[in-house]
Amino acid sequence: MSTPAKSLRRAISRTALADWKPSHDRPDPVEVLRQQEAARIPELVPVRHARMLASPFGFFRGAAAIMAADLATVPITGMRVQLCGDAHLVNFGGYGTPERNLIFDVNDFDETLPGPWEWDVLRLAASIEIAGQEHGVRRDRRDDAIFGAMRKYRTDMRRYALMSPLEVWYSRVDVASIAALADAHMKDPSEDALHLVNNKTGSLRLDENPHLIEHFDDADDRAVRLREVMRRYRESLPAHVGVLIDRYHAVDMAMKVVGVGSVGTRCYVMLCLAEDDEPLVLQVKEADASVLEAYLTPSAMPNHGERVVAGQRLMQAASDLFLGWTSFDGHDFYIRQLHDMKVSVNLAMLGVPAFISYAVDCGAALSRAHARSGEPAAIGGYLGRSAVFEETMIRFARTYGKQNARDYKAFVKAMHAPAK
Repeated sequence: MSTPAKSLRRAISRTALADWKPSHDRPDPVEVLRQQEAARIPELVPVRHARMLASPFGFFRGAAAIMAADLATVPITGMRVQLCGDAHLVNFGGYGTPERNLIFDVNDFDETLPGPWEWDVLRLAASIEIAGQEHGVRRDRRDDAIFGAMRKYRTDMRRYALMSPLEVWYSRVDVASIAALADAHMKDPSEDALHLVNNKTGSLRLDENPHLIEHFDDADDRAVRLREVMRRYRESLPAHVGVLIDRYHAVDMAMKVVGVGSVGTRCYVMLCLAEDDEPLVLQVKEADASVLEAYLTPSAMPNHGERVVAGQRLMQAASDLFLGWTSFDGHDFYIRQLHDMKVSVNLAMLGVPAFISYAVDCGAALSRAHARSGEPAAIGGYLGRSAVFEETMIRFARTYGKQNARDYKAFVKAMHAPAK
């Protein structure tokens, strides 16, 4: 008698994902980006372009909207999870839990939405291929990294299928393993592959990346609005965290450019101090509609900041104590601590063995995140015991890497074309 997993594999084969090719009516990638930028701060759009022009992987990081349209053409099993929505290698990292422990997890949720588990996995696989090319990893070793990450996703999902929901919920990826692999396999032993940022500023002013930061005077209209955002944000916090945030008052605030895909959205940092001048630095970041919403059921939450916070809390093993949301002047925001014990891996600093190990850990973090909201037994059963899934992901990643290169070339040409 056929099992549900075998029946599903007959209906949607695991190898079908590797058959992706651009549809004849595929949207123009440059136009997709232009439409996305229409609602962004015009003065910051050139900064976004510069970061995407830097390399094919820089372009890929900013092109989540382009890949969303492509993913919508991929055959899917119909099994849904809470998606990160932008699961590339740089959107994983270490951070501090409320208990002050370091853990490794998915750490970007701007595009989070319930949807097909395949979409996150495909974007992660493609990112390994494209990032590996950028950092000089040979093709066979890129294949090893993709294979390892996808194997970890598959075997961990099957392991979660044997656990109780509580056991899945309490599982986590230890950041110590990331630190160990980086220390052991850096390209240059004199450099540190991990960047640890402490939020203690040591002054009453924000002083980070001054060429990308703009201070607001107390009378500045934007500063007044930010204080109103903070007041409304407090209403989204649990009662006990509200008592804690009330012990701080804002002394400085600034607009700051962050990331690649987010450049041009309204993003601020706020320095708050307690009575003893103990600092708390918060990030106030605009939340637009997820790029996935054009192809999936739109979020049921009226505030996109709440959508981001809900997705983050559902996918992460532990989330920032100060995570909350608000809206003001027609824009939605989510708020969190800035650089709270944050650990990020600099891919350029990793040797090939460390690059592969890091990709595997990303596969582990994604599997755990999906298992919290999905059905591990169903997904794990579909993936099976063989390496068919891993080999399929390698073929897809190669194909999409070539498509990303073509899109990047078209983007470079468009950016360098004379203005009409």
